[in-house]
Amino acid sequence: MPIRRVDVAQALRDQGVADAAWNKARALAEKQGIPLRQAVLKADDVNPAALASALSRLSGLPVLEAIDHDNLDPDLVRSFPLQHARDHGVLPLYVVDGELVVGIADIAGMAALDDLRVLHSKPVRIALVPANVLDAATNAAYDKASQSAQSVLAEADDAVEDAADLNLENAELLDDPNQAPIIRFVNAMLAQAIKERASDIHVEPYEKDLIVRYRIDGVLKESLRPSVKFKNTIVARVKIMAGLNIAEKRLPQDGRIRRKMGGREIDLRVSTVPVRHGERVVMRILEKGSVFSLDRIGMGGEILTTFRRLIQRPHGILLVSGPTGSGKSTTLYSAVSEINAPDINILTIEDPVEYEIQGIGQVQVNPKIQLTFASALRAFLRQDPDVILVGEIRDRETAENAVQASLTGHLVFSTIHTNDASGAFARLVEMGVEPFLVASSLLGVVAQRLVRRLCPHCKEPYTPSNEELADLGLTRAEVPGEVWRAVGCAECNLIGYEGRSGIYEFLPATETVKRLVMANNDAGTIKAAAMAEGMRTLRDDGVTKVLAGMTSFDEIVRVTTEDGGAG
Repeated sequence: MPIRRVDVAQALRDQGVADAAWNKARALAEKQGIPLRQAVLKADDVNPAALASALSRLSGLPVLEAIDHDNLDPDLVRSFPLQHARDHGVLPLYVVDGELVVGIADIAGMAALDDLRVLHSKPVRIALVPANVLDAATNAAYDKASQSAQSVLAEADDAVEDAADLNLENAELLDDPNQAPIIRFVNAMLAQAIKERASDIHVEPYEKDLIVRYRIDGVLKESLRPSVKFKNTIVARVKIMAGLNIAEKRLPQDGRIRRKMGGREIDLRVSTVPVRHGERVVMRILEKGSVFSLDRIGMGGEILTTFRRLIQRPHGILLVSGPTGSGKSTTLYSAVSEINAPDINILTIEDPVEYEIQGIGQVQVNPKIQLTFASALRAFLRQDPDVILVGEIRDRETAENAVQASLTGHLVFSTIHTNDASGAFARLVEMGVEPFLVASSLLGVVAQRLVRRLCPHCKEPYTPSNEELADLGLTRAEVPGEVWRAVGCAECNLIGYEGRSGIYEFLPATETVKRLVMANNDAGTIKAAAMAEGMRTLRDDGVTKVLAGMTSFDEIVRVTTEDGGAG
């Protein structure tokens, strides 16, 4: 008898799982077209173990709560394609008494069991495994069963005797079986980057070296050092995957790679530029189907409450400021995702469109045909929008159009490059927008940075020195006890940090701020007035997160050097 959703909901309810949590996971699965097990992991509201227990009660299958990675059989794993395992949430574990023991995360995985029976000519014994446990075991199993990027390079080095053999001039040669090691190396390089949670991959040729670096949690780290004789082939392979012209080596090129890796849809934005010793490649990794939420970006307290209230306003401008890579786009995506609804028309103009959001009209800038932020913004006003997101305010025309859009009854989100929130007001005036228009249209400015989160497995407490406190404008009375610092362990690849979170300052356009803007006061005066009214600076928010054990003083100093003291 098939298992009905209503039965699963009741079984989860019996274990104390709220209907709202189950409905959220189910809705996410339907909206994104992903298996239920993946939705449970993404939504983070239903305990995977609870789902496994619920399915066990309904199906009669046993639950395997833990898997010993050391006992997994590499030969079994190699026989079953990784993509098949990911797609169905299935992992062959080991053979016991002539039976193949298979772990599945949900009942949908049973569709793949016939393949395993035929493949191994053995009866199959099924066990339900919590999705997070199965996910970790699958990663460990295929890591053990597959060759690393470095070993693939060693294979290529043995197979190719002359570096001249690798100077490829056309795409067909890269499909030659003799070039398979290079293809596997590039695939392994991408897989390793995704496994290590890298946001960017840098392939950098030098006279005597070829270096591959990953940007992990905002910091570049050298990961691979292939032989320099492979530089032309590796770059050529990446360019073919991105649909670029491999014969053109004198000009920069931009392309995109779309791949399904580890059961996840991945977009890679590829940029190549000619340098002295070859072509330099940078790939930005973007995961399709990412879930954006204001609850996940690190914004909290009064800032989150105020920001949430303002994104519900019918008109005005909300700006997010900060340098490249500070998470501005994520904040804006999270804001529009929160207010996204069938009765609201949301349009965006971006350069480029990094993530696709269902239900939102997204346009990509194309200067070659005069499709700019300013021209798209003018066109949007004839599309009956409620909310408009402009990727960046770069010039006077875009700024003036954004102001006019807000004054004619639209809510406008955008980003601007300033060091802090107060600088955004002055920057708009410098662009040529009249101060009274800035004061009447701007609702507020969020400034932000990204700090690395301490690894929960190895962080250690310590008592900060007086000098360390003085660097942050703090006293011993404000930090009477211990805080946490990075150490490094196997879980975080000896870095000491795992993941990132935002730190924020929010400057609302109060009556005081508006008067100062209209009087054409500078950013410093506006900031001082805002702080007098209770605004917390980036460093203040960072210190709060240090005291909460989320990050370290070193991180706050690193990302807020221009902020001075805490105020």
